[in-house]
Amino acid sequence: MVIANIIDLSGNIKGEITLPDIFEEIYRPDLIKKAVLSAQANRLQPYGPRMYSGMDTSAHSWGSGRGVAQIPRLSNGSRAARVPQAVGGRRAHPPKPETDRSEKVNKKERRMAIRSAIAATINLELVKARGHRFDANVPLVVEDALEDLTKTKEVISFMQAAGIYDDVIRAKEGRHIRAGKGKLRGRKYKHKKSILIVAGEYSPILKAANNLSGVDIATVDSLNAELLAPGTHAGRLTIWTESAISNLEGAFI
Repeated sequence: MVIANIIDLSGNIKGEITLPDIFEEIYRPDLIKKAVLSAQANRLQPYGPRMYSGMDTSAHSWGSGRGVAQIPRLSNGSRAARVPQAVGGRRAHPPKPETDRSEKVNKKERRMAIRSAIAATINLELVKARGHRFDANVPLVVEDALEDLTKTKEVISFMQAAGIYDDVIRAKEGRHIRAGKGKLRGRKYKHKKSILIVAGEYSPILKAANNLSGVDIATVDSLNAELLAPGTHAGRLTIWTESAISNLEGAFI
């Protein structure tokens, strides 16, 4: 049995709550990694050239007796075309758009991965190992009044009172330009992950905290392994509301 303190919006302790059995789940980094990689693989879009790329050409072989290689050459010159070793020629083994890159995970394994990732959020060593900066005790359970906040500055005030706003600053300062050609394809910057806020149901907090660097907001029924363990590393700094804790009873079984 795990008992946690409930704090109010001023960061003061207002009571205690007994956490559900899901917070005592065994830590399974292997299943967490499997579930996260599966979720990422299932978002991949098909890519590859069209079937006849590099083949739309007038090139044909000169045949034998010319003292040159018998490869296709443009009809108005002698430059090679069509073959993979020619400039503008087809690819020998291009990526196939019809390739199935999805990954399947057994339902029980996926649910156990989520339960394990939820339990990891109250493991102080795992949370510290992820690099989160905070001056508070985990788990962070907050009164339901948090869900009714409508302004970002109110959320910031609560985080400062709770001693966790430094982690948002860490995420904001950690933004950097991506290495490679991805920066040319609409994803120039890479962002750090910060706090996860879990609410019992859809509420104003989902919009109020949405603009904070690295912060994700979710309801209990929308939790998944990737939200709880970004990059396959469990132990994300997580804020739970009272109603979220109540809704976890019997979830992901």
